[in-house]
Amino acid sequence: MGAIHSNHIEVMIIEDDELAANIYAEFIGKLDNFKVTYIANTGEQAKNVLDQYKPQLILLDIYLPDTHGIELLWHIRKLYRTTDIILITASNEAETVREAIRGGAFSYIIKPVMMNKFLDTLKHYEHTTKTLNQTELIKQSDVDSLFYSRENKRTPLKMENQTDLPKGIDKFTLTRIKDQLSSTTTSFNANEFSQSLKMSHSTARRYLEYLASEGVVEISIQHGTVGRPERKYTYRRNKE
Repeated sequence: MGAIHSNHIEVMIIEDDELAANIYAEFIGKLDNFKVTYIANTGEQAKNVLDQYKPQLILLDIYLPDTHGIELLWHIRKLYRTTDIILITASNEAETVREAIRGGAFSYIIKPVMMNKFLDTLKHYEHTTKTLNQTELIKQSDVDSLFYSRENKRTPLKMENQTDLPKGIDKFTLTRIKDQLSSTTTSFNANEFSQSLKMSHSTARRYLEYLASEGVVEISIQHGTVGRPERKYTYRRNKE
């Protein structure tokens, strides 16, 4: 487990989808003790940066344009043993998960990413790191807690009042978006939704991702014949 070298846990994101990488960075920015210091869009970019800069934590995609994420995982594990890795990927093949475990990944998050799961994983990582850094000898019960608490002790994030909402989420804009969602009957992408509300694509995407983390909308990935898979949102009426 990497050591905290400053007041922040320095994070590198390795993700070829720039929009997804920016969303991860935006949510990480809401956490007090984390700081995104570099975003790489290819494996080669990441390797070049790692020669000079050693982040404590890497968020790693599997499907990169120039390399497979598992190969990069083993490269990082071989040369940078104090750097920890969380995989964030659409790959749900059992063998890929096995290799991630063998390679010492701290966690494995399957896309589409639910932001409450994403934030809980980072908070558990922070807790684990601090516990190990502050303790020389550790009891079996503490080991059990570190290894198993991420799921067994997980509590959903509940944000109802304006003071509870994350940074960048405004109560009144959220209400406006929920009103619009209540009139939708089909799935839609962020661009379509932003046009219907006459707001920027990035703003619409940020609120939709937040509502997905709260279980208000569901996310599905639709694969077309060409281009990048499309992220579609569906309003969950039973959550109203």
